Amino acid sequence: MIALSLAETASVVGGQTHDIPDPSVLVHGPVVIDSRQVKDGSLFAAFVGERVDGHDYAEQAVRAGAVAVLAQRPVGVPAIVVEDVQTALGALARHVVRRLGATLVALTGSAGKTSTKDLIAQVLQRKAPTVFTPGSLNNEIGLPLTALTATEETRFLVLEMGARGIGHISYLTNLTPPQIGLVLNVGSAHIGEFGGREQIAQAKGELVEALPTEGAAILNADDPLVRAMASRTKAKVILFGESGEADVRAENVRLTDSGQPAFMLHTPSGASEVTMRLYGEHHVSNALAAAAVAHELGMSASEIATALSEAGSLSRWRMEVTERPDGVTIVNDAYNANPESMRAALRALAAMGKGRRTWAVLGKMAELGDEALAEHDAVGRLAVRLNVGKLVAVGGREASWLQLGAYNEGSWGEESVHVSDAQAAIDLLRSELRPGDVVLVKASRSVGLESVAQALLDAEGEVAAR
Repeated sequence: MIALSLAETASVVGGQTHDIPDPSVLVHGPVVIDSRQVKDGSLFAAFVGERVDGHDYAEQAVRAGAVAVLAQRPVGVPAIVVEDVQTALGALARHVVRRLGATLVALTGSAGKTSTKDLIAQVLQRKAPTVFTPGSLNNEIGLPLTALTATEETRFLVLEMGARGIGHISYLTNLTPPQIGLVLNVGSAHIGEFGGREQIAQAKGELVEALPTEGAAILNADDPLVRAMASRTKAKVILFGESGEADVRAENVRLTDSGQPAFMLHTPSGASEVTMRLYGEHHVSNALAAAAVAHELGMSASEIATALSEAGSLSRWRMEVTERPDGVTIVNDAYNANPESMRAALRALAAMGKGRRTWAVLGKMAELGDEALAEHDAVGRLAVRLNVGKLVAVGGREASWLQLGAYNEGSWGEESVHVSDAQAAIDLLRSELRPGDVVLVKASRSVGLESVAQALLDAEGEVAAR
């Protein structure tokens, strides 16, 4: 991060120094919350969790190279003591971002945030040094930790913002005020917590409300709830999508034989052909969102198209495609699931599996509230309509709803099966997979279905990753 003395750090976070012999010592390494990640010059933030108290690791962190601990009580080693570590971490991030002079791009949405963030980062890195959210660290702790990794050389800071309720994104934009705000979509993710899609839209729209007049709101022209957010911002509005009214749009969208999207990218500065390395037509919308950001930051259509065509997946377990030596293809999309991403993954499986036998190994979609039964039933039915070869529904009640939806959609009962857990799914697949099959593995993170994908890969030894 930007080097700050311990004295300045204490002033920024409103803390008191304890056991610090030299307040001029610089914090120049990363700010971390795991003592195992400490490097020379780090600041170790000691959080109190449900099972672990970071204060117990203060001495270990300092021995590993941390110059001090951000703590809620004296810990016997150099420390800056504050009332609340999370609040202090946010204050430090806000201070560093203000000093940076970098352009801050923030994005949110119900589905596709991480994939889109990865695309934006890979495009902008071609223009200037870029720092971006690793994985899905998009909450009140992960976001400031990401911002604090920026240095004087950073020109673009790309931050993913998640929300579990009204006010969450407002809190995050207060920590790291964006100049460009991107809203991808309003779907059903966390609908059980929000209470409805209108409430989700209200929460996601807090991002564009935070933009300055000289900023830019980049909105999905194909999603009515997102497009309506134009009235909630004083910033310039840029629309992306397949709509003819979009400023950045795609024409002639198609999939290659292997299921990778291709399209003609149109921007106000020109047009250029894109053929992506990622899998599934849903990535077209993600790519257009990234293109809109890049265009706003001065990149040409040809530069953007080249970057999108060469971009890969930077985050694990998101349409991660691996081919075994025997020709079985494993699609590990097990990081998370909601109705929109589940439908997109099934369509990608259908496209990838043309002429091959396909398997959908699916589990629970969490936090759907009263919509859970209908949404799981609908996903099961969609698998039938897409002619997926076999559905393996893994888990308890929600998995039974997936299987029942498939069964009720038509005479497909023998092609769907409900198993109790991941190990049962592994045993079934190991006994029935044939060379050339394509297997999609997807569920909410809590289900842990990535173990199924890993077991199928381990079964064949070394694999050739695409």
